[in-house]
Amino acid sequence: MFPALETELKQETLPDPYEDFMYRHLRYYGYFKATQGFTGSNPGRGHGTAHQATLRRRPTCHNQKDPQLKYTRPTCLSSTVRRQIEAVSRGSLLLSSPLLKSRQLLHNDFGEVNPRLREPRDLFAFLPSSGPLQAPRWPIECEVIKENIHHIEWIPPQPEYFYQPTGNEKVPEIVGEEEGTVVYQLDSVPTEGSYFTSSRVGGKRGIIKDLAVTLQGPEDNALLFESRFESGNLQKAVRVDTYEYELTLRTDLYTNKYTQWFYFRVQNTRKDATYRFTIVNLLKPKSLYTLGMKPLMYSQLDADTHNIGWRREGSEIKYCKSSTGDGQQPFYCLTWTIQFPHDQDTCFFAHFYPYTYTDLQCYLLSVANNPVQAQFCKLRTLCRSLAGNIVYLLTITNPSRTPQEAAAKKAVVLSARVHPGESNGSWIMKGFLDFILSDSPDAQLLRNIFVFKVVPMLNPDGVIVGNSRCSLAGRDLNRHYKTILKDSFPCIWYTRNMIKRLLEEREVLLYCDFHGHSRKNNIFLYGCNNNDRKYWLHERVFPLMLSKNAPDKFSFHSCNFKVQRCKEGTGRVVMWRMGILNSYTMESTFGGSTLGNKRDTHFTTEDLKSLGHQVCDTLLDFCDPDRAKFMQCLEELKELLQQEIHKKFNELGQDMELEGNWSDISLSDIESSTSGSDSSLSDGLPAHLLNIAREREKPGFTASCSAKRSTNRSQEPARDMKPSWSRNRYPVAKRGRATLTVYPSLHVYTYP
Repeated sequence: MFPALETELKQETLPDPYEDFMYRHLRYYGYFKATQGFTGSNPGRGHGTAHQATLRRRPTCHNQKDPQLKYTRPTCLSSTVRRQIEAVSRGSLLLSSPLLKSRQLLHNDFGEVNPRLREPRDLFAFLPSSGPLQAPRWPIECEVIKENIHHIEWIPPQPEYFYQPTGNEKVPEIVGEEEGTVVYQLDSVPTEGSYFTSSRVGGKRGIIKDLAVTLQGPEDNALLFESRFESGNLQKAVRVDTYEYELTLRTDLYTNKYTQWFYFRVQNTRKDATYRFTIVNLLKPKSLYTLGMKPLMYSQLDADTHNIGWRREGSEIKYCKSSTGDGQQPFYCLTWTIQFPHDQDTCFFAHFYPYTYTDLQCYLLSVANNPVQAQFCKLRTLCRSLAGNIVYLLTITNPSRTPQEAAAKKAVVLSARVHPGESNGSWIMKGFLDFILSDSPDAQLLRNIFVFKVVPMLNPDGVIVGNSRCSLAGRDLNRHYKTILKDSFPCIWYTRNMIKRLLEEREVLLYCDFHGHSRKNNIFLYGCNNNDRKYWLHERVFPLMLSKNAPDKFSFHSCNFKVQRCKEGTGRVVMWRMGILNSYTMESTFGGSTLGNKRDTHFTTEDLKSLGHQVCDTLLDFCDPDRAKFMQCLEELKELLQQEIHKKFNELGQDMELEGNWSDISLSDIESSTSGSDSSLSDGLPAHLLNIAREREKPGFTASCSAKRSTNRSQEPARDMKPSWSRNRYPVAKRGRATLTVYPSLHVYTYP
């Protein structure tokens, strides 16, 4: 590459190849020169004798150790850089210079190297407090408008009840663009057969087209649609009547499947008109819209003038099979009517409360800029996604007094948004973070006894582009936790690897991945059955405790602990097989509650955030040194299981004596499947990745990802304790027991 280096600098060779290269490189560019060898022209540089004359006119200083070496100081360098280069000339070319080799080695005031790595700097330490770390990166096929979309948080003052059908709901007849007028349509969207290649901030280059229709004047009442913003999803809008529109959602990028999440904007509204919207290409045969769920609407004028945010709106709501289809799979449609609150308003519609990648970045930035929270919450980059967006990792724990106390800490791992359209997971995560980062005595106690590893957004690419389920690999990441393709599925590969390393240094008490559910109300957990009779039913204790702490939101009877073959690649099953006994998927409904005081009402963001608080409260109950609550839950679980066994055999018309060996019955034979979950079968790898996977497949890979199953001795209850346990929420005063101070604590940096 540099001919001059090969012909004129052969006499100077350093033992370290990297130092040798940098030495030659610096000499080539005139920072160093020997008394012999740089007297003529420099053919590699192309500046000839004039350049050499310039170098000779600059002041030089002779190296004390090597009289043949002269250092030429370029006049354009700053004084700091000059001092660093002078340090290079005094000793090793690289070890003394963080400018040239490493910024991690500590130096003293005299420029001498102290062979010790400095503390990793905070993720946002170099950022101003006014913006996120990095603008979202989009696939280069995606057009993105430049407007900044922001919504306020608002809690409705009154409960938002489910829609009650009147029996007069209209079954829409799909007209289509043949008889209607297309008023909005994305030109090109990558579907199955194509695959992600590259990304950039702002997406597609060039001028952003105006896809909305052109209004003919102030009397033109056509709605103007838009969804080319973060998390937006709308493929096409067809005007089939004056105030009636048929909408087509975009499938997840690089697939022809998964249409559920919608989020779009309309402008040019009319206050007194009744509009009808019909989404024509939904794919799920069942939906909470059949059980009274309403769409969400946001009025910009209401937000600006009355501080009102997202609210449930809609009448004549109907979810039914569509009259159209692609011949291979049936389509389903959702239709509703709406009256806008203002003329000439900008309104948004969404399947659920949006929570974007930018929302997360702004939240994390506020944490990083909080000097108190920054002491016990460290933000790191777990990895970068396919598109180059950062996947964040938070380590939350209080400083400890000794390394021994640090080593004794157990870990808790929480994650969310592996499915990008399930934004309810982000709201629960936000509630958890709000609480665990607070100055509450309970939060401080939790930080004293646990190391929390939190991945708040596993699939940022999917969130950014408005996917329902997939990443830019075109696959459901929650079916690929056993993947060997680090470059194609980086988010889950690095998450699994981080947890694997964490298991090597400490016990992981609990793993939970936050999801959303579109067919069942309430909040519930999916777990795994433990076949070790020593810890029989233990994996069900935490869900039962959570149901006691959140009786109006969490349904224990909706929980399921069956491990199906089709779920082997999910996070909860993979982590369970790695040795985490309490490994869960938390499912929170898109709808609302059928329990207690919240019966037949929609969940708000505050409801979901409160569930995040209650996860913390339940953790304290679960690891309470007084095992009374744990023991009572086990007794209740045994009674519930006996009831289920009786019920099962009654359905089969059989009698069974349950005394004695009833606990030997396989729980898998009793438990129903989780087929009611929002699950998808694995599509396998995309075609362009199949050969790569075959080449990288090595014997024993699965075993290398599996740690020895934890014995979890700390959870073994005292068998002679049979206390009563109030089902009410436990008072804060319960945290004041002196026995809890035995838990050690230390801030430990664990890197993936």
